[in-house]
Amino acid sequence: MGDIDLEEQEPFPVDRDGRQLRNEADEPDGFRKLGCCEKFQHSVSKWMLPEGLRSKYLERTNCCPPPIFIILISIVELAVFIYYAVWKPQKQWVTLDEGIWMSPLTYKPECRQEAWRFISYMLVHAGVEHIVGNLVMQLLLGIPLELVHKGFEVGMVYLAGVVAGSLASSIFDPLSALVGASGGVYALIGGYFMNAVVNFREMIPLLGVFRIIGIIMIVCVDFGFAFYRRFVNDEAGMKVSFVAHFGGIVAGMTIGYVFFSAYNMKLLKDPRFWLCIVGFVVFVLFAVLFNIFLSPAP
Repeated sequence: MGDIDLEEQEPFPVDRDGRQLRNEADEPDGFRKLGCCEKFQHSVSKWMLPEGLRSKYLERTNCCPPPIFIILISIVELAVFIYYAVWKPQKQWVTLDEGIWMSPLTYKPECRQEAWRFISYMLVHAGVEHIVGNLVMQLLLGIPLELVHKGFEVGMVYLAGVVAGSLASSIFDPLSALVGASGGVYALIGGYFMNAVVNFREMIPLLGVFRIIGIIMIVCVDFGFAFYRRFVNDEAGMKVSFVAHFGGIVAGMTIGYVFFSAYNMKLLKDPRFWLCIVGFVVFVLFAVLFNIFLSPAP
């Protein structure tokens, strides 16, 4: 075996004190310094998934596709608010009045035969605090949910909450109008809340306590505003129903829970999925028949 010329060999990388530097690729994952994107994904996994599913999420995580649904729906809602606040005559922005009540998007009991209003009401908001509250909540919660569960699941839960909110309002508060995306927002909250409770021990108990207390506080404050708009404030000239909050959160705690808990399994093979679908269809059919034959609304 021939002699090796040491002068022709690649020098070992060393620092200024002569110590050999580690190659980052040779280090085990536990010692490798994480980048900003990886740190963000680790944080998302801790907030959104129980411990047993985090490694699977981190193996296949990427931002492609990005959380496009929740961002697009937020942009559309903001654009509709700006349209009615700027291009329609309003006395002030804090609480919009004539513009939104005359909108073809608002749900009004006397116009319930225009079926699109049962969904389009989510695009119209009654004032600055209304639009800001809904956008902040759905972006803070919806973006991490969509990073984990993708747009289809989040979109279906959101729209289920919107539909459940308007139909529940038409049954239990049939003489009131309806505006705002609270039904969809509460569906996301309800689905996330149920997963946080069911998987409490696996989602870092201290964070679990913070999550549950935070959700309860936010819901209580928002319900307080909703009750105030419905039973106390009469400036807008039309009562705004609060029942959509209940419809949305029930949809989230049922449909949302199933969608968000079935992270690593096919929904079509989950019997809970079909149970929720059947229940939702029965509820929709009952609401339609109620509005046609039994509603006291004009």
